[in-house]
Amino acid sequence: MKIALINENSQAAKNGIIEAALKKVVEPMGHTVVNYGMYSADDEAQLTYVQNGILAAVLLNSGAADYVVTGCGTGEGAMLALNSFPGVICGHVATPLDAYTFAQINDGNAISIPFALGFGWGGDLNLQYIFEKLLCEPSGGGYPKERVVPEQRNKKILDGVRTTAFRPLADILRELDRDLVKGALSGEHFDEYFYADCKDASLAELVRELKA
Repeated sequence: MKIALINENSQAAKNGIIEAALKKVVEPMGHTVVNYGMYSADDEAQLTYVQNGILAAVLLNSGAADYVVTGCGTGEGAMLALNSFPGVICGHVATPLDAYTFAQINDGNAISIPFALGFGWGGDLNLQYIFEKLLCEPSGGGYPKERVVPEQRNKKILDGVRTTAFRPLADILRELDRDLVKGALSGEHFDEYFYADCKDASLAELVRELKA
């Protein structure tokens, strides 16, 4: 699985800590981490948590990433931004228990972590434990296990509701403020990583058009 890491500007200074914790846990499992930044608070491309949502949606809908790890100060804004787009189910994850239950019950493809609120001594360890519990079992297995049938049924219902409720991502991107979208897709290594991993030629062409 290809896991994309995205940081917005208020927590960009923690990018290295987050990447190290994520890689330590997931690489031995056979997963790959692709760090889309921000890499530091001084990056030329400054992402807001709203732009985290745009970037995450492009990565997940294009197949350039299978999972997104992101967040903001409280984790709430980034979660709301990601859930504004089709093809993205993002949970707010502050503890290892949050990570486990979100993965098993809600079977999403993104998490938003509070990287400032409550992030003190042992913050890096909490991140490692979150990533361990997020990926320790195949997603969607249910919790508690006797609830697996209704939980999986409800997830399929939710997927159907979201399919009806959302418009195609390409239409949304075309109607959003162009500078907002360009900013979300202007990270230092975006072109290098995205075009190499994108599995949707039409979405890749749209990204080129929007960035032109």
